Amino acid sequence: MMQLSSRKSDFRNWRMTTDTVIVARITENKRLPPPLAKNAFLLVTNLSDVPVATAKNFHGLLVKNVDTEIGTLSNVIIVEPILHYLQEGDVLRIDQNARQFRVLYRRAARFNSFLVTERCNSFCLMCSQPPRKADDSYLVSEIIRTIELANRQTPEIGLTGGEPTLLGADLLEIIRHARNYLPNTALHILTNGRRFKDRGFAHAVAATEHPDLMFGIPLYSDQPDIHDFVVQARGAYDETLKGILNLAAERVRIELRVVIHRQTYSRLPKLAEFIARNIPFVNHVALMGLELTGFAKSNLDALWIDPYDYRLQLERAVKTLERGRVQVKIFNHQLCVVTPSVMPHCVRSISDWKNEYLPVCERCCLRTECGGFFGTGASLQIHSDHIHPFEEPVKKAVAIE
Repeated sequence: MMQLSSRKSDFRNWRMTTDTVIVARITENKRLPPPLAKNAFLLVTNLSDVPVATAKNFHGLLVKNVDTEIGTLSNVIIVEPILHYLQEGDVLRIDQNARQFRVLYRRAARFNSFLVTERCNSFCLMCSQPPRKADDSYLVSEIIRTIELANRQTPEIGLTGGEPTLLGADLLEIIRHARNYLPNTALHILTNGRRFKDRGFAHAVAATEHPDLMFGIPLYSDQPDIHDFVVQARGAYDETLKGILNLAAERVRIELRVVIHRQTYSRLPKLAEFIARNIPFVNHVALMGLELTGFAKSNLDALWIDPYDYRLQLERAVKTLERGRVQVKIFNHQLCVVTPSVMPHCVRSISDWKNEYLPVCERCCLRTECGGFFGTGASLQIHSDHIHPFEEPVKKAVAIE
């Protein structure tokens, strides 16, 4: 996921426009024609680089130099150093009342993700985005506008929540909009899959005819009571499996997601066997490390286990899925806590803005290949007791195709 920076900002002499919230694209092109400039924000280091007449053509100016002299201009926002990564093609949400802006889309990011709602019909023990009962329907129009402004060569975008399927028809509209404006962009939607127990809704999604659509659906155990306990919703296991089967019947692509923690690790090999035997048609399985944020902090004692302590269960699960010809990837793990045989499956999956490493990792020869750590949980200072640098390359086993 990309960073959604939301910060109080220095709005110099800002004159309110009629719209309280503005969604606009950044440009570094000072020669942008006035009809296009009026809907864009010009990014510059110093205002002295821009003639006053040119500056007034733009909806706003983003200036990196905090000591800049703005004169009589009424559309200047000073950009803090933490946001100096902004560049041409990025999309901002400007809240004029709150005098803050949020980065909605980064053109240089490999993966951009949009929160579509904070509402959810599950209450997962380790949820990184704890659900809230709030009217956030305004997010739909902002996401649609952002899709319109995004670069046509964007490789992939994601939708997350909360639970995106609670949007119903609005979710279908977002999918259709992505199909029309970003036809070459993969669309990945995180969902608990429960809403797809309704075959009609699964059919409606398939009918959008998005050319590269995938749903990421969590399945935490082969046993219903364990899955339902993790998601804190009775009957969720049965609804999720029905949803998976209905999506598959509609030829919609599926990624299974398994977050590994104290409640799920012991039966991980059994879950892999269940998947290989009963739903081997899924496109791939992601075995994921725990992110220590959101509800995971509150439930730390019930969830945390050193990844090194379940390395053998992880290895058995991977081998079982390989034998079943099910594609498998390992997310959010450090290479030094897994067995060498599963290293080829490890993916650098943590978004760049929250991907961190420990000081001991600096001298590791595999650092550039390693998944690293979530910066979101850095304040807890909890990590495996077995983190160590590799002084020389490890011979990795080749995954079975």
